[in-house]
Amino acid sequence: MRARMALKQANIAVDIREVSLRDKPSHMLQVSPKGTVPVLVLVDNKVIEQSLDIMQWALLQYDVDGWLQGDARLTQQLISENDGSFKLALDRYKYPERYVKDSAIDFRAQGEVFLQKLEALLNQSNFLLGEKVSLADIAIFPFIRQFSAADAAWFEIAPYPKLRAWLNHFVMSDLFEAIMKKQPTYIE
Repeated sequence: MRARMALKQANIAVDIREVSLRDKPSHMLQVSPKGTVPVLVLVDNKVIEQSLDIMQWALLQYDVDGWLQGDARLTQQLISENDGSFKLALDRYKYPERYVKDSAIDFRAQGEVFLQKLEALLNQSNFLLGEKVSLADIAIFPFIRQFSAADAAWFEIAPYPKLRAWLNHFVMSDLFEAIMKKQPTYIE
């Protein structure tokens, strides 16, 4: 999702191929043996296999709204925490039955450490790094969306009003709507 948003924002035309991860196309495995998504194959056959790397590549081509501007250190810190400890808590919160040591509530509490940090930032400005959308916002948004959906009733009353408004801004955006158009599953 975040890679698609950056590609769309940078006006880079790509052929989107939805794949079934249970039945990975052989062509995908040829270009990316690790077999995960996303995978971007450039015209020179260079392969980019990480969503954040795809985002940065796309925005280096054409950063129409300055998503790469801002505090690089804070951007890296927020994305690292999102992609690390928060993502770990998110996966466990979404699928607590896979983990017998703690409950969904425990995993939610672990994720809330990051939510509290984001809420504090959003109490200072409309977006994570200020008054403009940044790489940090787009890189983190899909994961907050997943977290909110794990228990939507709880999230709606949780003490994160700024985070809910921020999330809603992206969910209701034309950019999000454009990248969420359902594609048929690619079959070789």
